Amino acid sequence: MVLTVTSHDLEQVVRANLAEDTFGWLCVKREAIISMSSGRDLFMTYSMMSSKIPHDETLILTLQESPLNSYIVSQQARALDLARVYLLMCVLEEDPEFFTPKVAKIIEVADKNELETFLKFLVFLPNHEAFAHVAVEALRTNIASVFDAIALNNPYPSLYFNDQQWNQMYLKAAFMQRDLSRIVDVDKRANADLARIISDYAHERWAASRDVDPMFWRPVAGFMNETLQEDMKRLLNSSDRYEQWAGGLSCFHSNDETTRLLLEPFPELKHKIESGEISWNSIKKIL
Repeated sequence: MVLTVTSHDLEQVVRANLAEDTFGWLCVKREAIISMSSGRDLFMTYSMMSSKIPHDETLILTLQESPLNSYIVSQQARALDLARVYLLMCVLEEDPEFFTPKVAKIIEVADKNELETFLKFLVFLPNHEAFAHVAVEALRTNIASVFDAIALNNPYPSLYFNDQQWNQMYLKAAFMQRDLSRIVDVDKRANADLARIISDYAHERWAASRDVDPMFWRPVAGFMNETLQEDMKRLLNSSDRYEQWAGGLSCFHSNDETTRLLLEPFPELKHKIESGEISWNSIKKIL
């Protein structure tokens, strides 16, 4: 999932959601910050935005059915969020060398809401790689809303996290009982280490008589071994139908013939998977 957005694209949405005088104020401040290369004015304007822009009004979206609109909706963004991101995009597009450390300072002292907005829209920034450490640091938080901002409905981890960072995020999302179906590109970022980690974590949960989210198994299909095959047998024979579905889907999508044969004693389940009646989206919609 690649979403290329410029400040011009976002400006249309921001303009539609601000009062005319407020948008005019923002434009004047933006031009002054850029023309004078003023970090001080950037800090002050960014700080003043929360008093200038309503926090909770329903967004008016332009360019209906656009990927940008879809992403904004998925992130439950407010006008204030988008205006903040827009200002940062403008200054970074104009002079990334000067403004990158200034933006980094803003995020260093950001409150929780500001940090969440930054993480959700980090992928929009023209030099987002300069702020990768902010995204990685967010994986360490125990504040669910901050973790969700980088982990859920966000393409940034899939595009720019290495396997270790991705695996850490996926495991922590399961540990924090987040909605795993909202993690972007799970199939694309599946890897052997993650499959092993998933099995190990499931065994720990089972040993403690705790359930495992059926969606948790989605990345294992391409990395089956004897241990995971035993896990699949347990899932397929579970009294929980969603665990059965997870086991069946994992076996069905495996490229290992021995693993695929585990599904043969369950012809009805196999047929429903083959026909598309059961998919990972089926589990996503129910859980």
